[in-house]
Amino acid sequence: MEKFAKVYFLGAAGVVTGSKFFIETSEKNILIDCGMFQGLKALRNLNWVDLPINVASIDVVLLTHGHLDHVGYLPRLLKQGFKGKIKATAPTLAIAEIILKDSAKIHEEEAHKANKENYTKHNLALPFYTIKDAENTIKLFEVENEGTWVRLSEHISFRYQYIGHIIGATFIELDINEKRFVFSGDIGRKNDYLLKDPKKPEWADVLFLESTYGNKLHPEEQIEGVMTEIILESIHKKGNLIIPSFAVERLQTLMYMLWRLYQKNRIPNIPIFVDSPMGNNVLEVFKRFPKWHKLTTQEYNAMCNHVNIIQSYKETWETINDKRSKIIIAGSGMITGGRVLTYLQQLIDEPSTTVLLVDYQAEGTRGRQLQEGAHEIRFFGKYYPVKATIMRVESLSAHADQQDILAWVSEIKNIPENVYLIHGEPTALDALSVKLKADYNWNVSVPKLADIEKFII
Repeated sequence: MEKFAKVYFLGAAGVVTGSKFFIETSEKNILIDCGMFQGLKALRNLNWVDLPINVASIDVVLLTHGHLDHVGYLPRLLKQGFKGKIKATAPTLAIAEIILKDSAKIHEEEAHKANKENYTKHNLALPFYTIKDAENTIKLFEVENEGTWVRLSEHISFRYQYIGHIIGATFIELDINEKRFVFSGDIGRKNDYLLKDPKKPEWADVLFLESTYGNKLHPEEQIEGVMTEIILESIHKKGNLIIPSFAVERLQTLMYMLWRLYQKNRIPNIPIFVDSPMGNNVLEVFKRFPKWHKLTTQEYNAMCNHVNIIQSYKETWETINDKRSKIIIAGSGMITGGRVLTYLQQLIDEPSTTVLLVDYQAEGTRGRQLQEGAHEIRFFGKYYPVKATIMRVESLSAHADQQDILAWVSEIKNIPENVYLIHGEPTALDALSVKLKADYNWNVSVPKLADIEKFII
């Protein structure tokens, strides 16, 4: 019988979101990541379309990390017949559980609101999935250790390797009949505030490489100095500094940085409100898994005690009505949902407000619209004028830039047979492709959605 592996590019091909890679083999069928599409409406609509494969034939899902664009489609996978195991490191599964439950709650609330206020184009708006769907998904979770080879069948095994980016994140080395497939997941950065440096692969026959910032170098801005100036200017304007933030990693990094700035007497004791139920839960993951990050117990406790953690929607409104200058960190990072919508709906039309974008802003998101200078923005079916000052810092990104990506692949001892650039927008994919060909003379491809590659192994 012919030994083969077919790779189906079901997401993160030509785009940044929706990571899904189906590997069909003569022994086992494997799905690497299972993310939702975000951003442009044409992409989001793909979430409602069943996958073009036999989902019931998938034996196992291997997750690189817990972000929504890598795990958010899992409940839909179950609806299409998946009954296998979902494997990842313990912190990744803890993050995935938080994100799936939070996402399901938002889906239910948005569907209810759309129906109640009649701003849906459908007869009845339905949630993408429910809390019950998320709970059924979580029952299939199975923890695997980082750095340990796991056998899936006679000729197939895999290993998770630490990669930074967010707590629990890994890259995957998948050996199929002695051919090594390496999936980078999302590559973290060196000298991160909270996380250790990424490990690097030493061998890759077939490499699937993220390219989010494949065309950029993160600016060498003195981030603490920049943050200090923004905060002091916001205080001078007697306004609010609103920071939309990813609940996983970025929110905790911001908390740590603001605490450090206060400790160094660079900023006054300005009230800081953290409004992200999901972010609060992620703080608990940091507490549970201290070996996965650099914070000491003392630093963790001091950081948490320095901020006001909002526990209810009532406290959200109390914070909005509080007339003091303050810093508000709220989810979500791309302003696609979450508590930050409530703050911006009330405060974005005030010139004293500053909105600081610190996360990657995908095409089609409100965050990208603000980043590109939108004069008005739509919340809950209505448009609001943008009179707030919109600012952006890039050096807090948890994604590797081009230099980091090239450094990450630098210890691969062999010449890969194939390198596929994934998880990037067209300009980033093109720039990284040119750079890899110039520096390494590797065979680089940029797959499109629904492409299929076959390997004889």
